[in-house]
Amino acid sequence: MSLTKVGRGTMAAMMSLAMGLGLTACTRDYTVAYVYMTNAPKNGQGGGVSEYAVDFQSGALVAVTGSPIAAGNNPTTIVAAPNGLFVYVLNRDDSTVQEFAVGSNGALSSKNVYKITGSFPTAATIDAAGKFLYVTYLYQPGYTAATPGPGGITIFPINADNSLGTALNQNVGNHPVGVVTNNFNNFLYVVDQELSPNATVLGFSRDATTGALTPIPGTTVGPAVPGGPTVAKGLPAGVAPSAIAEDPKGHFVYITDQAANQLIGYVVQTSGVLVPMVSGPFSTGLFPVAVTVDPRGKYLYTANYNANTVGAYAIDQASGSPVGAVGSASTPVGTTPTALGIDPALGIYLYSANNLDGTITGMKLDPHNGTLTAIQNSPFPANGLPTSVTVVANGSHATQIVQP
Repeated sequence: MSLTKVGRGTMAAMMSLAMGLGLTACTRDYTVAYVYMTNAPKNGQGGGVSEYAVDFQSGALVAVTGSPIAAGNNPTTIVAAPNGLFVYVLNRDDSTVQEFAVGSNGALSSKNVYKITGSFPTAATIDAAGKFLYVTYLYQPGYTAATPGPGGITIFPINADNSLGTALNQNVGNHPVGVVTNNFNNFLYVVDQELSPNATVLGFSRDATTGALTPIPGTTVGPAVPGGPTVAKGLPAGVAPSAIAEDPKGHFVYITDQAANQLIGYVVQTSGVLVPMVSGPFSTGLFPVAVTVDPRGKYLYTANYNANTVGAYAIDQASGSPVGAVGSASTPVGTTPTALGIDPALGIYLYSANNLDGTITGMKLDPHNGTLTAIQNSPFPANGLPTSVTVVANGSHATQIVQP
């Protein structure tokens, strides 16, 4: 896409939009952000990372020249550095993290590949300072699918050049599938998808200097018997928890339960302990597998895999309770949505990675009530089977990010 500069009239309109959305600066060109989506191979072909430029006026996607770019074996998760200049891809079947640099035109270039401290990575998060990458994985060393056992977290320090340093390890429960940090405190939460009654959310405090994790009150991690496998216990998290998100200010945590078709909300205490919301759990569409909160912390969205919809909710700022947004309780998307991403620049474009039909659906969210409308020409084609999605601002435009 051409990066033609915006004229005065358009710039004025953009400034007005920015003021209405609480932005501190306006976009500098027609490409406001870049979308990156991992794709597993389909019928042995395709796969890698699809790259798109986001048009600031419409949210429409245009493939970046050279897209898709190759990744490792079965890329399943992608996360972006807070500076928007690097992304990291989890290659599940290689048990690796692959580092990519974001070019000035949005094109990715592979830089380094790193082994995790266990097998089969499942999820990742980066702290707000961009100092540590946390990767959950299924099996600690010595365990496999044939001889299953507990999983863990690989903790990578992020160097000044965004390369990864020597990893630390934290053991956790038997099936970690989600992990989240936030902007305003040093807590980290992990979803353990063991079936009820063992489904749980584990809480840790983070050392801001080393990245090391210490269980908070209510979370225990250790062998049940001396020399035995790790057992982790935390707060109950429904029947089969599938994904986790936190509001930008660190007040509330949300977990989807794919078996019970519900969203579980928690209030974060000063100690990091989670207290279930008194009005929850909250209903979702069929088989919710992903959840995200908009950059302002006002709206929440779930990807409902079996319903082929995205659910929209307004977050009560006092209690954290999510209330269905008017007219958008079940917005249709592609077949089996598996991941969601919101642009961090304007905070109004939401993208759904649709696994089985190989597409990405674009939606525009109303900043006044959170409702969703389809973006023109959506859905957009992908390559292979989409598995995850992330969005970065066009360039290192820190002043462009919506203020929560």
